[in-house]
Amino acid sequence: MLAVINARLHPVSSSPGRGGLLIREGKILEAGDIRVPEDTPTIDARERIVTPGIIEAHCHAGLSEEGIGWEGNDGNERSDPITPHVRAIDGANPEDKAFRFFREAGITASQLTPGSANIIGGEQLVAKSRETVFIDEMIVLRPSGMKAALGENPKRVYGPKKSPATRMGNAAVMRKWLDRALAYADKKDAGDSPDFDMILESLIPVVRGDLPLRIHCHRADDISTALRLAEEFSLRFSLEHVTQGHLVADTLAERDVFCAVGPSMVHEAKVEMRGNGFENAAKMVRAGVRFCLTNDHPVVHGRNLPAAAGLLQAAGVPAAQALKSITLAAAEHIGLGDRMGSLDVGKDADVVIWSGDPLDARSFADVTIIDGEIAHCRGGDSGC
Repeated sequence: MLAVINARLHPVSSSPGRGGLLIREGKILEAGDIRVPEDTPTIDARERIVTPGIIEAHCHAGLSEEGIGWEGNDGNERSDPITPHVRAIDGANPEDKAFRFFREAGITASQLTPGSANIIGGEQLVAKSRETVFIDEMIVLRPSGMKAALGENPKRVYGPKKSPATRMGNAAVMRKWLDRALAYADKKDAGDSPDFDMILESLIPVVRGDLPLRIHCHRADDISTALRLAEEFSLRFSLEHVTQGHLVADTLAERDVFCAVGPSMVHEAKVEMRGNGFENAAKMVRAGVRFCLTNDHPVVHGRNLPAAAGLLQAAGVPAAQALKSITLAAAEHIGLGDRMGSLDVGKDADVVIWSGDPLDARSFADVTIIDGEIAHCRGGDSGC
């Protein structure tokens, strides 16, 4: 049991208020006007802001290790453009110091994803930022999605000597393998016994709509291709990065597409990111697009995600919606909105006590709680 008292609660799912949290067995037992049982360990928030844990919905922590070169680069299996059978769990190193920085920044969970070198790049997972040497002990959801990519990256990696070498090739290669997976799945459903194929087995949950295809796409034409392919194969899907999403925002809103937008703190690193900036995300917000923010760690360090939300606010998005973009909206994007992302009773006790406004870059995560356990404390008078 753990209690947080005298807090300025920002639940995200409802209006801010004053009160506390009572935590038991890793879950929020009570929120608001709580009654603290005798002898319960207690953290006095002393009128500081308390929020749900921050969630990085698209990142490569553990797969592209911080401060390490080739030896720690395990995010892209560049041997073939179709690798759905590779799994983030087999490449993610829980001792990547990025996870310590996440805890110190109030990031309690992240979706770990293979990179975007391949048309279909592998299985994703969601992990808590716990300190451990076993990645299995960090996992919340696996698989959480299947990584896919359109645009510049696959054609740069494989062209001109191998397909895909063009955007046409990108779509054609993806279509070819989704078609194959459908035929393979149909044979199995009909009672046939096709020769075992690990690649096609891995794609069955995607083509059957049981696992979302998370499609990397920046440019508006690549977004359109992603929507076309998703409709053609009746896919569950989300769009990742969506730099030019503001140009097709009405369509994204009308189709209720989930978008992880960013990284918007980075320079125009390639042609397809031309015009990158928080104003684009703000336009998508005004159009009613469902979105969360991502820093695409390590492209922009994940620990700067609260600052990114602050810049989104500076671009004209209300503070409450900016905070939601890195908490509840991120949880919904990765399929865990019923479990995390807000300070609601019954949800995981992932909680952050801030030194100031969490969207102000000058603020710190004084205390980070993951599943009801103190995972980070700044010390001094932080209260833990």
